[in-house]
Amino acid sequence: MSIVLDMYASAGVGAVALLLGMLFTRKIAFLKRLCIPAPVSGGLVISLLTLLLYILFGIECKFDGTVKDFCMMVFFTSVGFQCDMKELRKGGRPLVVLTALVAVLIVAQNCISLGIAKGLGVDPLVGMAADSIPMSGGHGTSGGFAPLLEQMGLSSAQSVTMAAATFGLVAGSLLGGPLGEALIRRHHLCEPSSSDEVVPAAKTGKTSHTSSVEYLKGACILIIAMALGSGVSKLLALTGVTFPTYFGALLAACILRNVFGLFPKWASKLSVGEVGSIGDVCLQLFLGMAMASLRLWELASLALPLTLILAAQVAFMALYGAFVAFPLLGRSYDSAVMVSGLCGFGLGATPNAMANMSAVCYKYRYAVNPFIVVPIIGAMFLDIINTGVITLFLNLIH
Repeated sequence: MSIVLDMYASAGVGAVALLLGMLFTRKIAFLKRLCIPAPVSGGLVISLLTLLLYILFGIECKFDGTVKDFCMMVFFTSVGFQCDMKELRKGGRPLVVLTALVAVLIVAQNCISLGIAKGLGVDPLVGMAADSIPMSGGHGTSGGFAPLLEQMGLSSAQSVTMAAATFGLVAGSLLGGPLGEALIRRHHLCEPSSSDEVVPAAKTGKTSHTSSVEYLKGACILIIAMALGSGVSKLLALTGVTFPTYFGALLAACILRNVFGLFPKWASKLSVGEVGSIGDVCLQLFLGMAMASLRLWELASLALPLTLILAAQVAFMALYGAFVAFPLLGRSYDSAVMVSGLCGFGLGATPNAMANMSAVCYKYRYAVNPFIVVPIIGAMFLDIINTGVITLFLNLIH
């Protein structure tokens, strides 16, 4: 038996998850102390309820992803508007270093999973199903590579990779904020903020007293950029390289921002602060809907080898972030924020990285460079590097 929620009901459940998470963050001290994103805590409660329905009554809740996908697109388009090349040049070294760290992480994830699979004497394809395909790749890459794994002989590849991606989504959200917060406290990098102001994931300037006209302009600019991005995505598809669905809109917004930036009078009319605020709202709603719709019962299908592999992936991510990435990024406040983001897309997805960083900055203060560098890596480099590494390892084992 199934309960099918249409796009309005699905969006409503996501909104309830977000409001629940905000309430939990205010009332439960350790959630705020550990920088757990509000949509993660609230969404997990909803997903646990759907798990109980499934276990006790055999009822499966099916969510519509239309509004969720739209919110994701709006958020990444807003991120594109923050990609001012003048600012990007200032954060050039972190961009290069973090890209290299991501490449090493992806190779390590494949080595860990294949090493454990070989040690346990199981099919190496089982190891591939829990390597960087679901970890750094998330559900999108899992869906793309599962048919190939099935052709190579792993009949359950679709369910295994998706279950591992679900696990990674939860683990990345739960690990990133607390790890970033622990690094900040341990190294005395910043004092907690006493303000209750919500820190947008891409904030430029104050927007609390801005007129509704500016928000309307910001919304129109976002919609225009998404429309242009649709055309950009079609052009990118001609290259034969698989890009995330949001990459075209992000690139179009980035181009618009920098073209307008050449003309100071035009640049002042972009309503960048309002665009950032709208994007942050959509990020929170997206995460609320994504977490609420998790199919947690899929984790029960993971056999012991997969459980061991996934546990090893999480442990390695924590150690890699704290003892490799943090020092190489400079041991600064920005470094700690970027480590929380690295955990987000190293185990889950780029939106989780952004939510992790937002949660850390909510407790302390906003950091400009991480919110420029991390989404660019997540959109431009992560999937390209991951696809190349996965293809290499698949050819090595087959």
